[in-house]
Amino acid sequence: MEDLKGRTALVTGASTGIGAAVAIAYAARGMRVAVHYNSSTAAAEQVVATIQAAGGEAFALQADVRDSAAIRRVVGEAHDRLGAIDVLVNNAGSLVKRLPIADFDDAVFDEVLHINARSVLAFCREVVPLMRAQGRGGSIVNVSSIAARNGGGPGAYLYAGAKGFVSTATRGLAKELAPDKIRVNAVSPGVIQTPFHDRFSTPQLLESFKAAIPLARIGEPDDCVGAFLYLASEQLSGYVTGQILEVNGGQYMP
Repeated sequence: MEDLKGRTALVTGASTGIGAAVAIAYAARGMRVAVHYNSSTAAAEQVVATIQAAGGEAFALQADVRDSAAIRRVVGEAHDRLGAIDVLVNNAGSLVKRLPIADFDDAVFDEVLHINARSVLAFCREVVPLMRAQGRGGSIVNVSSIAARNGGGPGAYLYAGAKGFVSTATRGLAKELAPDKIRVNAVSPGVIQTPFHDRFSTPQLLESFKAAIPLARIGEPDDCVGAFLYLASEQLSGYVTGQILEVNGGQYMP
């Protein structure tokens, strides 16, 4: 992946979990990385420190992805400091809460869709003109979920629907941006041990998920890294766009 050296990336939701693993992996291959976070300041600073200790270049940027003005600010600052944005990883997201349909309300719907779906388009809206102006194309990697395929676990239908939106929008954007040599793909993780599941899944629920995984284990953030490296590399995936890469230990086989 020699072509990644010197390239730049903005990774959203990169303070913990998959986003943190991706940011560190990108930097280890010579990319310069903007590490976006919302509230996990110390964790984001630790990701930056880890990258810098290994000789890489990174910095942290804060924004609530429910705020389109904040997204515009973060993208502008990332571009100013990096000089370009070659890769955008739309990883920020949250289940928000598990709830049965009887407890559904408009406010939760708006929050789940805003965080997981609208924010993806808002980041793309700000980054795409910059990639076009750079004149060398780029790669956008959205993060979907196995929930988009199977409806998610108990009370996760809103999150599943939002991730289904991400998968479908990924294909639509891939068509629109192909003439600009901007590739748009998604990584769809299965059950990955991250703060997401620490917050939203009980040990019993995780065990039930594990029982349905042919590889017989819950995934780790590093299990997802290879897919993000592949999709960032023009050398490896220059003819790949509009694809949803499933990383789930065999739990779902489309």
